[in-house]
Amino acid sequence: MKDFLIALEYEGLTSRLKRLSDALLYSTKDLYKSEGLDIEPNWNLIFKLLRDHKEMTITEMSDALQFSHPAIVKIVNKMKKQSYIASYCDKDDKRKQVLSLTKKGYQYMKNLEVYWQNGASVVEDLLVDSPNFLEEITRIEEKINQLNYKQRVLLKLNKE
Repeated sequence: MKDFLIALEYEGLTSRLKRLSDALLYSTKDLYKSEGLDIEPNWNLIFKLLRDHKEMTITEMSDALQFSHPAIVKIVNKMKKQSYIASYCDKDDKRKQVLSLTKKGYQYMKNLEVYWQNGASVVEDLLVDSPNFLEEITRIEEKINQLNYKQRVLLKLNKE
């Protein structure tokens, strides 16, 4: 049977992107589990942010990744349970948590970096026939940031 999402063309785009994302996500989870690694696929983002910035707030992470505040809180709380992240209240604003990697987090990250480097190489291999893919997806993201999907559809509905 023909792939229905491909047959839908533009109408199937969001579902195809989700399917691709899920395939990569679940395969990454399976890799980590098979290797006995105590990490979830998106934790590398937090590890790398804190490696590069030493300390950050939830809001700063949310802004840097353009993820929702609750999504960052969820990831950070799981990482805290594993003692990879420590936090303290900001001295000027007690509502803010300032986060940093623990010694355990830094040590564990060193073990993970070889997986991340090889994973990036695999993605590069997957995109070898699509050399402009990253630039193209960036342009789409920029357009969506300027005027989101809902706004665009409503504009079209009002025009017709």
